[in-house]
Amino acid sequence: MKKMIEIFKNPIFLKLFFANFTSHMGSVIGLTAFMFYLLDRFSDQPMYASVTEMMYSLPTLVVFFLVGVFADRMDRQKIAYHCDTISAFLTLLLFGVIFIGWLPLIFAVLFLRSGVQKFFFPAEQGILQGVLSKDDYSTAAGLNQMVMSLFMLLGNAVAIFVYWTTGIYGAIAVDFATFVISAILIKKCVIPEEVRLPNGKHSWKDLNIQSVTKDFTAGMKYILNHKLLLSLIGGFIVFGIVNGGFAVIPIFILKYKLAPGSYEEYSILLGVAFGAGVLIGSIFSSMLTQKFKFHVLIVTGLVISGTFIIAASFAPTTWIFLMIIFIAALGLPLVNIAIGGWMPSIIDPKMMGRVQGWINPLMMLSQSITLGVIAITFPSVVTVEMLYWLVGGCLIIVGIFYTIILPKYVKEEEETPTAVLNG
Repeated sequence: MKKMIEIFKNPIFLKLFFANFTSHMGSVIGLTAFMFYLLDRFSDQPMYASVTEMMYSLPTLVVFFLVGVFADRMDRQKIAYHCDTISAFLTLLLFGVIFIGWLPLIFAVLFLRSGVQKFFFPAEQGILQGVLSKDDYSTAAGLNQMVMSLFMLLGNAVAIFVYWTTGIYGAIAVDFATFVISAILIKKCVIPEEVRLPNGKHSWKDLNIQSVTKDFTAGMKYILNHKLLLSLIGGFIVFGIVNGGFAVIPIFILKYKLAPGSYEEYSILLGVAFGAGVLIGSIFSSMLTQKFKFHVLIVTGLVISGTFIIAASFAPTTWIFLMIIFIAALGLPLVNIAIGGWMPSIIDPKMMGRVQGWINPLMMLSQSITLGVIAITFPSVVTVEMLYWLVGGCLIIVGIFYTIILPKYVKEEEETPTAVLNG
């Protein structure tokens, strides 16, 4: 707790923290409300819910080669700021296209807005790495995880409340306001030039096809030359499958199995159960990172969450399902906080953007494929229980993979502590 209080005394971290909070809140509320809007309007076509989630993940595959290069070559503060301002404008446009009611156009705007937002995270992470000390990385990751857990705890409830009281247009209005607030907070940050521009000043003329390709390839070579980093990133491909499945299967099991007539109400309780589990897990995980090695926490969290997600598919009642999901959620912060605190400490600050530029597309590719397969096969080919077995099984498989691989590379890193930074 003392380290959390100290880190908030950093004015740049404080503003970025709340900028990330508000920006993410808008995305969660708007996307969740729109998914319920489609489920209400097209209740016999669950594929639309999967397509909505795909509009969040697919854009990464279009801009993946640019996001990391921009974060390392251009002004990181300006990138984050313009991500929010452009997203705010596109949110106003979304308001209009929903009024028109043509689904292809709605999905196109969602796709475009999501593509713009993909530039935010690598730039923000690069700034945080530059303004925090190495000892603060795990604390910052713990705080971010707590924020994510609050979204899980309250996000669905707030989204549904806004949707019920003001309709889809009210949710879109909240989206717009949160992007504007985030942009203002980022604009007010006073960030050293060496953090904003870790590789010096570059102009738009420098970002031609040849230079972008060279930088993107440099990021790939950097990852391939560092076995520990490569092993961690390898697991992110499977995490994408998990994210894709878990984006829709909790609502599907409520709507099509456990509570068909009251799935919206129970989805609020689901958010509370899952969010409470992640929040409690985040508090304990933040303390455990000071006592245990990162790879031990990662494997433990993966096995706990994977086991109980599989168990959730066998739940005979909604209340038992919610209890099992709560336990499954306890293990996730062990994974997220450990990875979030570990990665910045083994990545050269000048390469952070380009490394993140590889992580996100790998995750989003597998996430998009998963959502596409679910959209096509559910419920005609696969059952909702099978989807839970897939998600839980993937987590356990990654846990086994990390158990075999990570201890060896951790030992090599400890023997040559400067290897990762110096290449």
